[in-house]
Amino acid sequence: MTLDQSTEAGLGLTEAAAKKVQQLLESEGTPDLLLRISVAPGGCSGLRYQLGLDDQKQDGDVVVTQFGTSVVTDKMSLPYLMGATIDFVDTIEQSGFTIDNPNASNSCSCGDSFN
Repeated sequence: MTLDQSTEAGLGLTEAAAKKVQQLLESEGTPDLLLRISVAPGGCSGLRYQLGLDDQKQDGDVVVTQFGTSVVTDKMSLPYLMGATIDFVDTIEQSGFTIDNPNASNSCSCGDSFN
């Protein structure tokens, strides 16, 4: 896992995750979209991550650019994501984005939610 050192907002993105986002944007023909991560109530542990592509930055959003990829989060989600790292894995056992969050005291068995 390779991390860019420019994590001033406390949210990290690995090189593998940045490359995957760039591939998705290129395949969709939408290079100007941002990767948005937020936290919402839900899941079996209390809070759930939401990842998606967004075409707008809202007032109060924090944008971090790493490896040429911009990640945006809202100011309400940021405290839950401080120190978290977004990665992309593609193995026989698992394929997709993963989030390593030191703020999560526990998580559900499926990995979709945390507390």
